[in-house]
Amino acid sequence: MVTANNDGSVHDNPTGWVADHIRAYVETGGKRGHVYQGRRSLLLTTRGRRSGLLRRTALFYGEDGGRYLLVASNGGAAEHPAWYLNLSADPDVTVQVGADEFAARARTATPEEKPPLWRVMAEMFPLYDTYQRKSERDIPLVILERAAP
Repeated sequence: MVTANNDGSVHDNPTGWVADHIRAYVETGGKRGHVYQGRRSLLLTTRGRRSGLLRRTALFYGEDGGRYLLVASNGGAAEHPAWYLNLSADPDVTVQVGADEFAARARTATPEEKPPLWRVMAEMFPLYDTYQRKSERDIPLVILERAAP
């Protein structure tokens, strides 16, 4: 599990609606926020690759055989989202799904793994296909696997 900063703080995504979503999720132990806009979401905490600070964001997720799936779409932007760059630098993350908070290890799906997992995610959120079509980068699909206790 990602350990807290020296002062115990976790820095939430500063985007207003995302910060509100995270706040509701945390304050209610996932009762509010786990389902967001009709889709399941989780909270992902990574360690900033440059700052070393803990960074938390909310993301839609899918599941495959006990693993959690994320798409690093960044809305189809030319750059990867910061959370993806952070977990690429340090794959040990903390995840909260509903009330369940646990340590996990993140990795990018291999080219062989990605197509069926992408379908899982695009069926849940069809805009992922739109984002991939408009982006020049290959949008990563991230697999989160629960760390051994």
